[in-house]
Amino acid sequence: MTAQAHSPTRLRRSTLAALAIAAIGLTPGCGGSVEVSVNTDEDGGRVEVTTFASGLAYPWGLAFLPDGSLLVTEKPGRLRHVTRGGEVSTAIAGVPAVSYSGQGGLLDVAVDPDFATNRRVYLSYTEAEGGVKGTAVARGVLSADLGTLGNVQVIFRQQPKVGGSGHFGGRLVFAPDGLLFVTLGERQLDGDRPGDQQQAQNLGSHLGKVVRIRSDGTVPDDNPFVNTADAEPEIWSYGHRNPQGAAIHPESGELWAVEHGPQGGDELNIVRKGRNYGWPLISYGCNYGSIPRLCDPVGGASSAPGMEQPISWWVPTSTAPSGLAFYTDARIPEWRGDAFVGALAGQGLWHLELEGDNVKSRELLLGDLGRRIRDVRAGPDGWLYVLTDESNGEILRLGR
Repeated sequence: MTAQAHSPTRLRRSTLAALAIAAIGLTPGCGGSVEVSVNTDEDGGRVEVTTFASGLAYPWGLAFLPDGSLLVTEKPGRLRHVTRGGEVSTAIAGVPAVSYSGQGGLLDVAVDPDFATNRRVYLSYTEAEGGVKGTAVARGVLSADLGTLGNVQVIFRQQPKVGGSGHFGGRLVFAPDGLLFVTLGERQLDGDRPGDQQQAQNLGSHLGKVVRIRSDGTVPDDNPFVNTADAEPEIWSYGHRNPQGAAIHPESGELWAVEHGPQGGDELNIVRKGRNYGWPLISYGCNYGSIPRLCDPVGGASSAPGMEQPISWWVPTSTAPSGLAFYTDARIPEWRGDAFVGALAGQGLWHLELEGDNVKSRELLLGDLGRRIRDVRAGPDGWLYVLTDESNGEILRLGR
């Protein structure tokens, strides 16, 4: 596998290169929409962008229920149900108490693969204890009337808890075998500053890791560091900075993830068993305050033996990726098999045209809207759904 296509200025234009969305006319609230032209290589297809739901306070994650309706988290600590018609419920009762400050709060939501029989829902969130914080995962049973989360149990707690309010990670992804991946940030403790601890390289810490657990929180016997002395047995991979987007590739079944770099150097990785992704020893990002053309890379290098290379990265400017989805529906043939990544600092939605494990091209969509995109999911109806990270956040729906 060869890493390629990194700075947007070096990427060839995709078949959707001329996508231009006028923010004027996109009316907040259910049903507001604007249809925009898309240049294609074939039939001049069109894409519609619809405000599916609105009035959400900093929405962070969404998941589809078997009936096609959605669960959405709000970072201040609320879980809501959204009908197939875009109607937003009152807050669902029973959500664990969250520590809402900085980048922390109620984060992702995932639905159990056997939800039809067990009605289990999983939440990641920031948990405080004695002045320090960490990412936790809890599961509960959603009532038939969708109003209450009952029998709530904490199944994972990141160790150690530390001070600060940044880099919690928090994406939840079920693998095809029913095991649960959780992404965890390094809590801004790594770097070249005095006192930095390189937690992402420390197998005795969950910080800067992707962990893999069973749905009840127990550790699979085949995790890579189960028999490694002093290592946390939940660890699947290490050397991550702040992975805030993750999804299972529909063909390979492997976990892919995007993570924040420092000043530039955001990454897309295939997250494999026991691999070291390098942070903070290698990076394509610069130390904060560096002049881009005189980049002082974190760690002093962008590669090293025994450390994985990303399959794509963003330089010199950070796009702050959050959310990752693969598109598999036939509704938009040009997108089939491609990946989509939300952008916070980049304010848009990246369309990554894939060829096997390589990024063939990438293009920023929705850029004219000027919205921070927190999450993206492919819906069972063939549309893409994205969350805007705002005090009056929306669910936007994209499709042909």
